[in-house]
Amino acid sequence: MTAKLEELKKLKVPELKSRLKELGLDSRGLKADLIGRLWSALDGGLESKLKNDTAKPHLTLPTEEEPISPALPARREFSDTATQTDAGLSVPADARLGSREEETLHKRKGEEEEELTEEKGRAFYEFKEEIRYKRSKLPPVAVEEILEDDKRTVKIDLLSPQDNSHLHFEVEPDGHSGHPRFWERFPLLWSGCRLTHGVQKNRVGFEVRLERILISQPQSHKDVELEAFGLRVGWSGAFTSLMLGNDFLSFAYDGRGKKVSQGKEDDYGQPLSAGDIIGCYASFSSDGAVELSFHKNGLFMGVAFSLDASALHGQPLFPHVVCRSCSVRFLLDPLSCPWYPSPPEFTSLITLPDARICTVSAPRSKSQCEMILIVGFPGAGKTHWAKNHINQHPEKHYRLLNTDELLACMTTNVKRNIKLQQASQCLTELIKLAAERPGNYILDQCNILFSARQYKLQLFIGFRHKVMVIFPSKEEWKRRLSMHQIREKEQIPHAAFLKLQVSCTLPEQENLIDELQYVELSQQQAQTVLQEYKDEARRLLPPAPKHVKKPSRCSRNLYPHRPPLSYKTQCTGQNSWSNLQSWSQPQQFWPSTYLQEYYNNSTLSSCSYQSYW
Repeated sequence: MTAKLEELKKLKVPELKSRLKELGLDSRGLKADLIGRLWSALDGGLESKLKNDTAKPHLTLPTEEEPISPALPARREFSDTATQTDAGLSVPADARLGSREEETLHKRKGEEEEELTEEKGRAFYEFKEEIRYKRSKLPPVAVEEILEDDKRTVKIDLLSPQDNSHLHFEVEPDGHSGHPRFWERFPLLWSGCRLTHGVQKNRVGFEVRLERILISQPQSHKDVELEAFGLRVGWSGAFTSLMLGNDFLSFAYDGRGKKVSQGKEDDYGQPLSAGDIIGCYASFSSDGAVELSFHKNGLFMGVAFSLDASALHGQPLFPHVVCRSCSVRFLLDPLSCPWYPSPPEFTSLITLPDARICTVSAPRSKSQCEMILIVGFPGAGKTHWAKNHINQHPEKHYRLLNTDELLACMTTNVKRNIKLQQASQCLTELIKLAAERPGNYILDQCNILFSARQYKLQLFIGFRHKVMVIFPSKEEWKRRLSMHQIREKEQIPHAAFLKLQVSCTLPEQENLIDELQYVELSQQQAQTVLQEYKDEARRLLPPAPKHVKKPSRCSRNLYPHRPPLSYKTQCTGQNSWSNLQSWSQPQQFWPSTYLQEYYNNSTLSSCSYQSYW
């Protein structure tokens, strides 16, 4: 066994992590921890047992035959041990080797790599973001500014309740240009907007210029291959998705030289580059049919889409742009000359005041708006309830804030974990922005931590606060969680799942809550079931690591090869300066047994004891 331990010490950190992953064990921690964990597993014969077994999933899905407690397998497998340690692993004293700097570097790299390679799911990253609120101070109460809504001016629509611009699309003060707000931190994110006015008759056009390309590659995602930028320009209906070209009434000229509608792409026109100007023109006939065409730098690209009157259903079309890693500008100044002459018989949108159709007016103050905070475990049915509530109250124009909405804005083909990580982090920033803009919002997250709920409620001071608790029975949650995991093809790490249950608190009627409603179980029933979840999760979690206090600088042994002074004092019974001068003759003060053990120490094999004194 000693020979096997010596072999493990020679392995590098990545090799140790690979061996641990093959055995289904946790692969995080310092090198000494990895050696001890692997040494204990090999000593117990785990390697030979696993060779005869089939591979098992990281988190077993609950079935109808399992106990009522959802997704809590008896076997302890941990993949997120940032605040936990493995129980029952004894580490030999001589196994704690290696440079601390090297181990710390490998640990940080390993955590980042594992987060982006292992399938952890939406709930893991949302819970990770919620934990940050424990260390955050409550935000100051913002002074409300009543925004003026001028229906005569054509500009980028920020105030309409119809969700005509992404919160992560930053608009310049003149309302004519903008770019993705988080283009540097989240380069995968597409951001878009519509104008405040649309048309459904005459021959109308508008111009957009690709201002500049914002090139950025995060250090943590160097392995992600991104195109330089993305841009789509065109027309869409008022209630279609802001991802231009994905819906039925959504028509785009893509910067890669394609036309896009209903998610279908066809070759069209020419690719775009910085400085190019795109002209978008709609020709309505007397019977309601319309032809959509595009120009690039004044050059006609041909008719892209031809629609019958029945296809529009009497809806107007609004100018629409969606972009990634670039900035755009509309020509909306009525006193400016067009960048390129319009085709014959076409008129600019900004010079047709009688033919324009304005969007619905937004609430002017926060007191007219409401914020709904949903509380519940992963898979409990929060998103399902939110979408049903939006469909039942279309007049309120709710804006749903959740990770799925941001994932829909990330069409780049990269690993799902990278998207989830960026989406959950971006959602935290969007919630802050939403609190500054009047409108009705639904915050679809777990929101199971008291600190997270208080922070968000404080942000939305001035809104009407509603808290909806989605807490089903044990059997129903187990069924929904199984369906969610199968549908989304994602698993929640076992340790994170247990910590999520232990940390959960259910809201009670408080000063910041105007309305509290438990949708399924009553408040008393939900508290009883939650306590059962917590008791079982605490039983399955390993004990928290004990904090080992590092010795202070003054208590460190400045001469590591010299025998400790405390032992010398015990042997002599004296502790004076005159006695300290007798270090030149250590054999007079030290027992022969201790000196023999001290000489045999491997750390002194490379130094001369006599020359040291």
